[in-house]
Amino acid sequence: MRNCLGILTVLLSLTSWQCSREQSHGDIAYSEEDFVTDSYLSYQDSLVHAWNQMVRDDNEKLTALQQLLIELRNIQAGENQAQLIRLESRLTQLHRIRYTQKSMANPDVIEEYDFASAALVREVLTTAESSTAYAHNVVLQQLVEQIQLADERIENYRADYDDLVTHYNSFIELNKDYLGQMGRDSLKKRTRFELVSIN
Repeated sequence: MRNCLGILTVLLSLTSWQCSREQSHGDIAYSEEDFVTDSYLSYQDSLVHAWNQMVRDDNEKLTALQQLLIELRNIQAGENQAQLIRLESRLTQLHRIRYTQKSMANPDVIEEYDFASAALVREVLTTAESSTAYAHNVVLQQLVEQIQLADERIENYRADYDDLVTHYNSFIELNKDYLGQMGRDSLKKRTRFELVSIN
């Protein structure tokens, strides 16, 4: 269901703010600043959820790659072992170069990770599918499918994250006067994957 629920929550919060900015609830009067703060915190929660969902999927892919390499090492011998060890080393390196919300502001970080990830996935899957054991090894087949599906989902998760960031950045721009009172970090806009891939 992508991140529709998170975006819907934020949009409903903003609608509530527009409709209720001068109303009171019981004995408590809610100020415009209260609604901006509430909406800001909702955006923060939604961004954390969207990011964690994307990272969880990437972790699933990396774990499946590791399991696939272990399975291949168990069923293959000889010169293929050296190749599999090199692939495992590249997988370890992939963990180290993965982007964060801060580092993705540098487009080279995303580009390097995506290039290394795509190349590794392609090589590991080719190695698995060309194995003589692949046709009758259900574990190999399941791991290959798991990796392919996780790899395909990443584009959807990134699109979800970008949509949310677009709304968040607009919200920050519209409410910078109120948010400025909350501290400098409150006014920081987020980087979108779409912008990174364009540069």
